[in-house]
Amino acid sequence: MNTDAIAKIRMLEGSLRCFAYGLLGLLPVIGLPFAIAALVISGKARVHENRLWNAARSYRLIGVVCAAAGTIFWFCVISLLIYNSVVNSNGPDNYSSGD
Repeated sequence: MNTDAIAKIRMLEGSLRCFAYGLLGLLPVIGLPFAIAALVISGKARVHENRLWNAARSYRLIGVVCAAAGTIFWFCVISLLIYNSVVNSNGPDNYSSGD
């Protein structure tokens, strides 16, 4: 089989996989790993776009946008949860501000 055909098939499959993982990246709690995976897959699919025409480019772009939004949103949520747990770690009975 032609190597260009194999590269094109991998590029198209990667673009569609990026789209699916990008949408899964918007799910609550379990979305962050899918969003990061979508960004990695997008980078691998984008490598071949200079040489070959990608018919699924729009799917890849939508997947990247969803993955980026999911990554930013869930990273902020996890950061706020960690910050809240660190700030309130001085015991369950100590709710006063300084008295």
